Amino acid sequence: MEGTEPLHDTVLIAGAGIGGLTAALSLHQAGLRALVVDSAAELRPIGVGINLLPHAVRELTELGLGEELAAIGIPTAEFVHFDRFGNRIWGEPRGRALGYRWPQYSVHRGELQMLLLDTVRARLGDDAVLTGLAFEDFTDLEDSGDVQVRLRRRGSGETVVMTAGALVGADGIDSTVRARLHPGESAPLWNGVLMWRGVAETEPLLDGRTQAVLGSNTLAKFVAYPISKRLEDQGRALLNWVAEVRLPDGTRTETADWNRRSDTDAVLPHFADWRFDWLDVPTLIRESSEILEYPMVDRDPLPSWGRGRVNLLGDAAHPMYPIGSNGGSQAIIDARILAYELATADDLNKGLAGYEAARRETTNAIVLACRDMPADRVLHTVAERAPNGFERIEDILSADELATISSSYLQTTGIDVERLNSRPSWSTRSTTTPENHP
Repeated sequence: MEGTEPLHDTVLIAGAGIGGLTAALSLHQAGLRALVVDSAAELRPIGVGINLLPHAVRELTELGLGEELAAIGIPTAEFVHFDRFGNRIWGEPRGRALGYRWPQYSVHRGELQMLLLDTVRARLGDDAVLTGLAFEDFTDLEDSGDVQVRLRRRGSGETVVMTAGALVGADGIDSTVRARLHPGESAPLWNGVLMWRGVAETEPLLDGRTQAVLGSNTLAKFVAYPISKRLEDQGRALLNWVAEVRLPDGTRTETADWNRRSDTDAVLPHFADWRFDWLDVPTLIRESSEILEYPMVDRDPLPSWGRGRVNLLGDAAHPMYPIGSNGGSQAIIDARILAYELATADDLNKGLAGYEAARRETTNAIVLACRDMPADRVLHTVAERAPNGFERIEDILSADELATISSSYLQTTGIDVERLNSRPSWSTRSTTTPENHP
């Protein structure tokens, strides 16, 4: 067994994803110590696209990353629904075009993670993120109030024990920290929709700043949006796409694994004739160098997340369907409020309790809202009323039905324009840069 010096004043974060790394930066900005451990032997820029909503972009900007985000991401200007024939149903501005003081960015998840990782190491030190260490268990130390954390070193199998002031599980939907806090919980819950994801270089989509959603997940849905500022500057686009198909009940039993690779033959038959003058879906699928497959899963909201000096963050706390661009954005909000509550509380216990009180009910409501999206029902109505397409959406949907789409997306984010623009900053130190106080 390998031991380490006690880290009494340090928050140990299990998981070096977007939430965990943002938490480390936020804690450091607030004057607190953080250490991140991750089971991966090496952190690499893997994955596909992700959307960062304005409330998440604000927080990363307040961490001093505004220019870096602008250099890698596409500021999404419009979100548009089409039917499966490419006819426009509904659209709404996004980001600054909707009145927010911060943009909405579409970016490659791997590039964002590497940006956060490099920033953590630059600000906190090279040893602030330790890889190849898988979390196994924790023990509350009654005498000191600290948490003893047991890790397993990949490769050698060596046990590493660390004593920290607090433990935060940011280790994803299959969180081991969550499993220790809530033993006996069932596997993630699948809603019957299977998703494939990929990226491909192509011509710009529409105006080059649009997130396009086609069809309905009642049967099949396809989402596409650009995620690379570098390619945009070259007159090209790196399109991220997501294909969703509802399968018959009981036809899929595998566990959720974002590393599961798929191929063109699995997804293409569902979209073989989805060709429009502004998007050729089959060609986009064929030109993707890698296709990932994942069942759309979440977990039931918990009545409590943590206890004492141990708590959860991001997908470990509130895994949700990827609807409304919420997963990564909510993890970033978690991280910022975690740091704010710990920095402003009398002790770590009160800070963690305040964090959970501020976030649990809010995110639990988003989990449930993502399960019951009225917008999906409206889109299905379009398919039923106009199975062969339409010329005027006003002939298919009433004004109230169209308004339902906009209101349902607001329900899953919970942040309207005026509320975000006027809210005080969560940064807690006067030593932060002027950019931290917009």
